[in-house]
Amino acid sequence: MKTLLLAFDSFKGSLTSCEVADAFEEGVRSVLPDCTVKKVCMADGGEGTAEALVSSLCGEWVDVEVLDPLMRPIHARYGVVDDGRTAVIEMASASGLTLLTEEERNPLKTSTYGTGQLITDALKRGCRKLLIGIGGSATNDAGTGMLSALGFCFLDAEGRPLDGCGESLERIAVIDSSHILPELESVDIRVACDVANPFCGPQGAAYIFAPQKGADKQMVERLDRGMHHFATIIKQYNKVDVTQTPGAGAAGGLGGAFSALLGASLCRGVELVLDALRFDELLKGCDLVVTGEGCIDRQTLMGKAPMGVLKAATRRGIPVVAIGGSVEHSPELSQSGFSSILSINADGLPLHLAMRPDVARENVKRIALNLLLNSNW
Repeated sequence: MKTLLLAFDSFKGSLTSCEVADAFEEGVRSVLPDCTVKKVCMADGGEGTAEALVSSLCGEWVDVEVLDPLMRPIHARYGVVDDGRTAVIEMASASGLTLLTEEERNPLKTSTYGTGQLITDALKRGCRKLLIGIGGSATNDAGTGMLSALGFCFLDAEGRPLDGCGESLERIAVIDSSHILPELESVDIRVACDVANPFCGPQGAAYIFAPQKGADKQMVERLDRGMHHFATIIKQYNKVDVTQTPGAGAAGGLGGAFSALLGASLCRGVELVLDALRFDELLKGCDLVVTGEGCIDRQTLMGKAPMGVLKAATRRGIPVVAIGGSVEHSPELSQSGFSSILSINADGLPLHLAMRPDVARENVKRIALNLLLNSNW
C-alpha cells in the first residue's frame, strides 16, 4: 500500500494549509481509497507559522493582553505545543506593522515591548523552548522594548531609565540586567530569520527597512546612528559584536537583540518549521510527497516552504510534486528538482474566480485526481 505525505503552505487569500491538504486528500481517495495519507501544515517562518505548527502538533492557543507598538492595550496570542514545553510566537501579533494606521507609523516611537510580554507569559507558563517569527515588524528599537519587558533596564548617562524605542537608542549608556527574568537562564530560543542584513550601516535595519515603517531620511539617519551606538554599548556589556552577526538587522534589530543579549539562534524559517514538525520522521515510509503554495515562482526557491520540503525529501530519495494557484515557468524552477510543478487552475480562469475558496477547493481535488491517474505512482 502506497504512502503519501501532503505538506502544503497556505494558498494565501484562498485556502489555509489544512484546507488544501483536505481537498487534495479527497481527490486522492477518489482514485486510491486505500492509500495511506499523512498531512502536515507547512509554513516558512513568516505569517501563519504559529497557526501551522499549532494545527500540525495539536497545540493550543494562549490569549494575552499586551501593549501594541505605540504602547496601547490589545489582545494577542501565541501557540503552545509539545505538552506545554514549547511556545510558538509571531512578533507581528503584538508589534506588527498591520496594527498601525499609515499615519501612526513612526519607528522612532514604536516599541517591541508587547513581544516581550508574550515571551514573559510563555516563560511564566513553563515553556522552555521558544520558536519565534519576527517578520512584519513596525519597529526599529533594536529589541530594547522586548528586552525591557523581560527585565532589562537601559539607562542614560545620568542613570535615568529609557523607554525601549528607536529614539532612545543613541542615549543608552548602560545595560542593566540585574532584574531579568530568571527563566531566561534555561530557555532555548530559536528565531526564524530569512534576511542577512546587518545590525547597522547602509544595508542595516534602519536604511533598508525603516522607510516602510514610516521613517523619512532624517529618521533613518538618526536610527542608524542609534543602532551603531547601541552596538558599541552591547560590546562593552558582554563583548559581543552584534555588527558581525548576519541577520541582526531583521525586524529593526530585533534579530540582533535575540542573538547578542538572549543567546538565541537565528535560523532559516522553513528549517525551524521542519525541525519543529520532526519532518524527517514524517518522511519515513513515504513513496511520494506533494507540497505547494499559492504562487510558485523563482521566489519559491529562496527558502519558501515547498523548497524546504523538497530538500528534506530529496535527501531520502522521495519524489516531490509541487502544486500552486499560479505557476511561473522558468529554467530555475524546471531544474529545481521537483518531479512535477502543476497549476491547479485552468488557463484563462479569472483571478477573482480562482481565488474563491470553493473554486480553489474543487481545483485542488481535480489536480490530485489527475496527478494520480496520469502517473505511474
